[in-house]
Amino acid sequence: MQVHSTDLDGVLLLEPKVFSDPRGFFFESFNARAFRDATGIDAVFVQDNHSRSARNVLRGIHYQVVRPQGKLVRVVSGRVLDVAIDLRRSSKQFRRWVGVELSADNRRQLWIPTGFGHAFLALGDSAEVLYKTTDYWYGEHDRSILWSDPSIGITWPLQGLPAVSDKDACAPLLEGAELFD
Repeated sequence: MQVHSTDLDGVLLLEPKVFSDPRGFFFESFNARAFRDATGIDAVFVQDNHSRSARNVLRGIHYQVVRPQGKLVRVVSGRVLDVAIDLRRSSKQFRRWVGVELSADNRRQLWIPTGFGHAFLALGDSAEVLYKTTDYWYGEHDRSILWSDPSIGITWPLQGLPAVSDKDACAPLLEGAELFD
């Protein structure tokens, strides 16, 4: 596995070693020992999530304040722009974001540590996203920030408005959101 730093400290782009031949391909999508050795992160994942999104569906910006989740995100069908936003007020990177294309073809994964928000936009006809989390989902701690918040300024490659959930459509701006210290 190759590990690449991103413009945000702690957010990592991982590229697995893929074995291909005329029959197809094989790779380890996750190996705890290899992940720890390559990243220095000894994460314990307790939940896997799988979503399918049509073209132009935008999910996020999501995070949990009391039981924060580290996330390891990958795409098994289609492609997305996957975005991590630093939501730690004490961080020198506060409010900064990084976006990378994850796809079934490039097989990249994005590690998003606790203290960050997460969002993604489906870029093709559809996309299936799988992600592992380091804590369970707790509805009472679940929070969102408006995907188009100008104080964050994410450059979404959109044609028109995205399809978002009711929750994401009425999410607060960063200024009024409950955040990490």
